[in-house]
Amino acid sequence: MTDSPSQFRELPSPLPEGERVLWQGKPTFKGLAFRTFHMRAVAIYFVLLIVWKAWSNWSHGQSLGEASASAATLLVPAIGGLALLTLLTYLFRRASCYTITSKRVLIQTGVALPITLNIPLGRIANADVNVLRDGSGDIPLRIIDTKRTSYVLLWPHIRPWRLREPEPMLTSIPDVAKVAATLTEAVKAQLDPAAVSLVQTATSGPSQGPLSNSTAPAVA
Repeated sequence: MTDSPSQFRELPSPLPEGERVLWQGKPTFKGLAFRTFHMRAVAIYFVLLIVWKAWSNWSHGQSLGEASASAATLLVPAIGGLALLTLLTYLFRRASCYTITSKRVLIQTGVALPITLNIPLGRIANADVNVLRDGSGDIPLRIIDTKRTSYVLLWPHIRPWRLREPEPMLTSIPDVAKVAATLTEAVKAQLDPAAVSLVQTATSGPSQGPLSNSTAPAVA
């Protein structure tokens, strides 16, 4: 269940003997654009601003043509702003790579300064699965030790607004239910065969379900 390896950067170092890649992917462009950089909301804002300016100018005595021409000047900053967000989306997606191996989860990121976060499967205390209508979604990981997790450096691969206890997150990944199942099996394989590890997902609508590491402290 990996995308073409040529699409992604290589891992920072060769995998140790006995460790293998189970899945590799990256955020969808649409997910980053609309959910991380909020391009849809920015576009709606500029549309409403242009309509309001045209109506305001017309209500103050300008002709319809003059009011429309005056409001159209806002198209320049609107197009520029959306173009900038598109570029940022492209750069962040290009720099991002998620890898699930039989031993750990790796999050590679960083546009200017590449960094890699290694999360051993045994350090994952809990994970939520957020499934969207198109089948994509997020998998935030609640890890046992968050001291080395920087909210700023890891953004946008971080659960929003969890500042005190940052949670690394596989964000806007396609077929998130399958990826969650792969992660579940990897965690179970690391534990005692009798350990229980569950992922609850839904096929439509935003929903969340837990993936729990039975050997880690339970976190509600």
